[in-house]
Amino acid sequence: MATKKLGKKLTVNEKHMQMLYALSKRREALAIANKNTHFKDTELRLLAEIVQAKGEGERLISTQLADRLGITRSAISQIVNRLEENGIVKRVPDTVDRKIAYIELTDETLELYKKDWAYCQHFFGKLIKKFGEDKFCEMCALTNEFIDMVEAEKKALGKK
Repeated sequence: MATKKLGKKLTVNEKHMQMLYALSKRREALAIANKNTHFKDTELRLLAEIVQAKGEGERLISTQLADRLGITRSAISQIVNRLEENGIVKRVPDTVDRKIAYIELTDETLELYKKDWAYCQHFFGKLIKKFGEDKFCEMCALTNEFIDMVEAEKKALGKK
């Protein structure tokens, strides 16, 4: 990480911003999916949202998936189109409003998803055991606390 800008020493705030951006970049590049999984990370997250919703008695449309994954509707549309072409998901029209299409897994996909999900759980289980469950929980709590503060501050600034 660079500590100088144009020959001048960075301020503390600039260093902190660089640290946050570097963490964010590393987190975005973090991929669990590999040759041992059938799906890429984003695909696996999308499938997990569909499975979770189904377990709660809900069905999801593309817009809801975009909101849950924090990506654009356009990106979700591209992913769903590709997954549908490959027979991984299917669009199921609503019985009342034919303009609404729910995204569902095919029966074959559910079995592949379960294998990938089990692999990821095992992988993370090993990591958390090495890292320490208390440290992991503390890291998550501190990260959430910091994000809550950022969101509150942004909201407060927006009201001025």
